[in-house]
Amino acid sequence: MHRTLQPAGWASPRGYSNGVEAQGRMVFVAGQIGWNPVSCAFETDDFVGQVDQALRNVVAVLREAGAGPEHVTRMTWYITDRAAYAENTRSVGRVYRDAFGPHYPAMTLVIVAGLLEEEARVEIEATAVV
Repeated sequence: MHRTLQPAGWASPRGYSNGVEAQGRMVFVAGQIGWNPVSCAFETDDFVGQVDQALRNVVAVLREAGAGPEHVTRMTWYITDRAAYAENTRSVGRVYRDAFGPHYPAMTLVIVAGLLEEEARVEIEATAVV
């Protein structure tokens, strides 16, 4: 269903894939932030806590389409604090694996000045192929 693209001679990436080839029904998940999607309220201002919630929100949208983390081919993360990410890479990796398991799609991480919801510290969008 999916094939990881790793050009010969390139160093293996950690926590993502350089590229993914896929064929099937496409599912596009809008940017999900680290708030409770029922109340639209932030339950934490902790960076890792918001990453955890945003990832769980992505998974919930995938499930609505009959998909799961294993179908994700591409993710884009928008974060507001480079230092918070750098200081918490192990914890971010742990919550990522809790939500997505050992599946590592092509990913991009972008540092932004801010997000629409002022309390948001991360927004994650995903593309899946089922």
